[in-house]
Amino acid sequence: MEIIIDAEKCTGCTICSKRCPFAIIKMENRLAVIGQGCTFCGVCVEACPFSAITIYKDQEKHVDLSAYKGIMVFGEVRDKKFANVALELISKAREIADQIKTHVITVILGEKINHLAKEALSYGSDKVILIDDPVVKDFRTDAYARVMVDIIRDQKPEIALIGATSIGRDLAARIAIQLHTGLTADCTGLDMDMERRILLQTRPAFGGNLMATIETPYHRPQMATVRPKVMKIGKRDESRKGEILNLKPGITEEKVRTKIREIIKQEQGEVNLEEAEIICTGGRGIHKPENFSLIRELAGLLGGAVGASRATVDAGWIDASHQVGQTGKTVAPKLYIACGVSGAIQHLAGMQTSDIIVAINKDADAPIFNVATYGIVGDLFDVVPALIKEIKKVKGLE
Repeated sequence: MEIIIDAEKCTGCTICSKRCPFAIIKMENRLAVIGQGCTFCGVCVEACPFSAITIYKDQEKHVDLSAYKGIMVFGEVRDKKFANVALELISKAREIADQIKTHVITVILGEKINHLAKEALSYGSDKVILIDDPVVKDFRTDAYARVMVDIIRDQKPEIALIGATSIGRDLAARIAIQLHTGLTADCTGLDMDMERRILLQTRPAFGGNLMATIETPYHRPQMATVRPKVMKIGKRDESRKGEILNLKPGITEEKVRTKIREIIKQEQGEVNLEEAEIICTGGRGIHKPENFSLIRELAGLLGGAVGASRATVDAGWIDASHQVGQTGKTVAPKLYIACGVSGAIQHLAGMQTSDIIVAINKDADAPIFNVATYGIVGDLFDVVPALIKEIKKVKGLE
């Protein structure tokens, strides 16, 4: 790419210099000069009132975008079952595909996973590509990346979606590098620019302080990893039909550089936050780390998980694995109880799709009440113990 300043149009007004987020535009003899480190973000182009700045993207000349059609979803499998995020992405892909009149392809890798093909079709796939082979029985980056790259090159999808899990983040980066395309990581929203047929990929940026919408206009596929729980799983339709294609991996065991000797599952003493149906979250209003014991007791009685706001994690009161929000976990439980959480926009983005939200805060103007199903204005140190007492009474524990 190249960025050019038209000296005849530039008036030296300094608007572009003031707007540049990286402060690399300087004025020399009343003419804007682009310094080293330009990311071609385009802010200066939009800011210039005289249309004196132009970004030339050579890639546009070399990529035939019309050759790419369809939306491909990586159907992540855990213990021979779909990870929830896979079904979320198939459902979202179906929604987008209906908008732009295209098809959905789901790719499933593993061993003895043929039964998942019909499930993928029932949630919205038009075509399922199955790689049922010992070489892809367990996730290994080089094997999975090689297989996925081969499939993408053959099928030429215009959009490729992968869950932002530990597996998905590892795999997506390797695929994007080999395909020389862009990748937007940890998306919390997907939409389409219908006129340009471009995927609008929204994700938190600058530590969750703003939301960035990113485009991949000159490369294909448009790739994104999407956080679990930000998309809803659609209704299952067992009557849906589609094509099921069984393929062999284009790689043998001898070509895979890593070997798995043993898989040791970590024992978790607490409920997985992303999978929990009930979450009790503590915010800055609990005042000190010791008071998380109150939140843990409430969660334990309800059979739920313990969540935390970013402020409590940053303060070192609780481990980051409990954080809910744009820079933490995105959750959508049946019941979310927020104790002493003010409701910063970053936190709300990570939990506002919960079925029922109960907010407990002594500040009646706290933003958390704007999304709450039920709001209790009061001191959590009065309300939560009362809740605990009542739950114990109902359960016959008192």
